[in-house]
Formats: sequence, C-alpha cells, structure tokens
Amino acid sequence: MNKEMIIAYGTETGNSELLAMDTAKSAEELGYETNVGNLDDYTHEDICNATRLIVICSTWGDGEQPDNAEESYEAMCELDTGDLDGVKFAVLALGDTAFDLFCEAGKQWDEVLESKGASRVNERLDCDTDYDDYAYEWIEETLNEFAKED
Repeated sequence: MNKEMIIAYGTETGNSELLAMDTAKSAEELGYETNVGNLDDYTHEDICNATRLIVICSTWGDGEQPDNAEESYEAMCELDTGDLDGVKFAVLALGDTAFDLFCEAGKQWDEVLESKGASRVNERLDCDTDYDDYAYEWIEETLNEFAKED
C-alpha cells in the first residue's frame, strides 16, 4: 500500500519548518514515507498527484504568504475544480493574533485545497505565537486521522 505523505511548509522565521520536521518524524514512526520541503519546492503536479498532504504555513506581513509558499499558492489558485480529487489534506496555520489577518495564509491554503477537490481529514488549526502544546496535539490527531483513512 502507498504510504507516501507530503509535508509542505511555508515559513519566514523557521517555525513552520521545525513543525514540519517534527511531523515527519512522527509520521515515519507510523510507517509513512515522508517528503518534507517548503511549499515552493512542489509543483502543482506534485500536489495533484499526492495522496496525503499536510500544509504547515505561517502568515507573513499583512496576511501574506511567506516567500517560499507564494508561487505554489498562486499555482494552486489556477487549478480547475476537481484537479485535487483523491488528495487528502490537513492544514496547520501559524500566525499572531496581534495582526488583523490572523493565520490568513493558512486559511487561504485550506480554502484553495478544498475548493479544488481535496478532502480534509482534520479541521485546520489556527495557532497563535504560543502554539507548542496545541500544535503537537493537532499533529498527533491529524496523523491518527490519516491512519484511519488508510
């Protein structure tokens, strides 16, 4: 059985990358073959052909995508409805409630993935700056949800 999982992150300061690496370690312990990289490392074909996708993305500036997620996000927006049929996904969004557009980049990823046909396996979690405990709880819960789907 295919046990591949893409864990893609968008970050400016490294927090999303660290969470992605920790997620990969936990997923590998459950038998998944992980592919971890920043969102712009993946083409729209990579995402369309994925079976399992976890996006961990911070928001930058005034609700903007991080530099290493912007091109990939724009490519996702250009896809047709249904292009992501068969992709199971979950989104972990990082942000700061001091800003009006809290977790906006993660919200955008969540919306575009669903609108293009991907199936959500766990609700998006919007994390503030003190995200450690509840982010790791979400990661464990999300990996368990993927395991149930398999």
